[in-house]
Formats: sequence, structure tokens, C-alpha cells
Amino acid sequence: MSEIHLKRKHSLGLKNAKVAAQKVADDLQQAYGMSSQWEGDVLRFTRSGVDGQLTVSKDEVTLNAKLGFLLSAFRHNIEGHINDNFDKYFV
Repeated sequence: MSEIHLKRKHSLGLKNAKVAAQKVADDLQQAYGMSSQWEGDVLRFTRSGVDGQLTVSKDEVTLNAKLGFLLSAFRHNIEGHINDNFDKYFV
């Protein structure tokens, strides 16, 4: 099992950061078939072999994900994809 931990500062405020987080989740759904659901300021996402959460605050976003054995081989690609989305949406 492999894990991804990302943290990024932003200046969007909570409401706009949640909009940005949803865009990241929508992209992950399209690219990897992950489903997501909001629980307060935490966006939980899952699919077979992946379980994680994206926590949003007024000035920071944190992603923690656990990848199963098969997806562990693609960890660097998935992490790069998420970083690209963070660069795009959390400016």
C-alpha cells in the first residue's frame, strides 16, 4: 500500500476553495473513476483501490489518500496529476 500526502496554501477563502476542491474531485472522477462526497469541509473520495480525503480551510487544502497494491505502481502519475490540478485551481 502507498500513500499520497499533499498540502497547499491558498488565498481563495473557504467558499471558493470548496469550489476548487470540487473541480479537482470532478477531474479525478473523470480520469480515475473516483466518486466523492462532501462531509462539512472534507471531501471524501473513493474507488476500488483508493480511499482518501481532501480537507479544505480558508487558507489551506490538504489531501491524504491511500492507494491499494495495484494503484501503488501509478502513485507518481496520480500525485503529479493532483499537483497539476492544485496548480490550476488553487492559485
